[in-house]
Amino acid sequence: MSSTNRRQFVAGLSTTALLAGTSLSAAKPLAKFGKGQAAAPNIVFIMADDLGYADLSITGSHHIKSPAIDSIGREGVVLRQGYSSTPICSPTRTALLTGRYAQRLAVGIEEPVAANAPANLGPPLDQPTIASVLRDQGYHTKLIGKWHLGDPGKHGPLQHGYDEFLGIVEGAADYFRHRMVMGNREVGIGLARDDKGIAAGGYLTDMFGDEAVRTIEAAGDKPLFLSLHFNAPHWPWEGREDEAAARTIGSSQHYDGGNLAKYREMVEIMDQNVAKVLAALKRTGKADNTLVVFTSDNGGERFSETWPFTGQKGEVLEGGIRVPLLARWPARIAAGSTSQQVMASMDFLPTFLSIAGGNVAAAGRFDGIDLSAQLLGTAAPVERTLFWRFNAGGQAAVRQGDWKYVKLGGKEHLFNLVQDERERAERGQAEPQRLADMRALWDRWNAEMLPYRVDGFSESVKTAYPDRY
Repeated sequence: MSSTNRRQFVAGLSTTALLAGTSLSAAKPLAKFGKGQAAAPNIVFIMADDLGYADLSITGSHHIKSPAIDSIGREGVVLRQGYSSTPICSPTRTALLTGRYAQRLAVGIEEPVAANAPANLGPPLDQPTIASVLRDQGYHTKLIGKWHLGDPGKHGPLQHGYDEFLGIVEGAADYFRHRMVMGNREVGIGLARDDKGIAAGGYLTDMFGDEAVRTIEAAGDKPLFLSLHFNAPHWPWEGREDEAAARTIGSSQHYDGGNLAKYREMVEIMDQNVAKVLAALKRTGKADNTLVVFTSDNGGERFSETWPFTGQKGEVLEGGIRVPLLARWPARIAAGSTSQQVMASMDFLPTFLSIAGGNVAAAGRFDGIDLSAQLLGTAAPVERTLFWRFNAGGQAAVRQGDWKYVKLGGKEHLFNLVQDERERAERGQAEPQRLADMRALWDRWNAEMLPYRVDGFSESVKTAYPDRY
């Protein structure tokens, strides 16, 4: 088989598996950990909120210094082709949690889950999650930070595989008041521990970093899976010295606020807290056998840098979905590594499960694939076919190998991302058949997804598509 045909064969297998909702391993699972073997690694997964691709010094920021986050890449691997599974927060978190396209699930077609969402909205309770499959492998699982996928007690982290939770329930919160502020009123549950809202003082980014340090220091013999989901640098734009002003604002969504200096401050405070986490791992002797991953939930917003990409959060252009992706595991990943592997949010579940010694095929039906060998540098990159959809403007995108189809503002585009990662050199007229083929590919995928709701929240989606839950 020629190399070209082999690549096409792999791509075809990937597409078939994604459309069927099954798992396709990119490499043989790692050996199970057991008696006489090295202990299963701890996994610390760190995710920023609305951080643009070039908002780190390691990825090209012009003004932000992020030495701690940078060190994850310098001491491990940088994946330049990391993607969020959607261009906005809660759908990407759905994909991360379930290892599936968000559009397969009712909670995932809310863009994002809003304050007026019904109380019973959340991921299916029988759906395997990134936390539940690792807990089944003997891990202690904890989420610190932003949840945004339902209310605790019904659809909180503890109902979806996490043993512990400390964080904010909704999609955003004031960094000092710990709840959303709308019309001068604090709304929502806000800060919660496990299944109950709590009152506490402090700046959220520091609180989450401190909780992560305490969790690492208190970890026992069980391997730890720690999800640290910062809400930084998501609005409201507040630094450590802004408490007095924060307590006077009438709305967390004060779009007349913020500036580049404040944004830089928020990212650098997050970096300082990542430094505390890395120091805790070293101090407790856990660093060598801990996989640390850093990424973002989608592309950047108003104060972000996304160079060399164009677009931002809420768009299927590269700037809205290409995100930083760094990983460090001193025992298994060579320092200073780089990878051209294309990897998306939904790939973390099967990849982490494989690294933990689990059987991905037996764990459930996933759209993400096991990229453990690529992450560890023991196998060459595999070609991917990935799909995006966003209701605003009827946006659509497919990436197949080097090529990307985009529908935006009612117009179709075709780009070769290897030759033109800024998505400016329109190739649709020169290659009309490829454009048509990729449009058809997206249409077939979309037919397998849930349709958007037409007139508000409704049980009709669940009733009409019971097999897709």
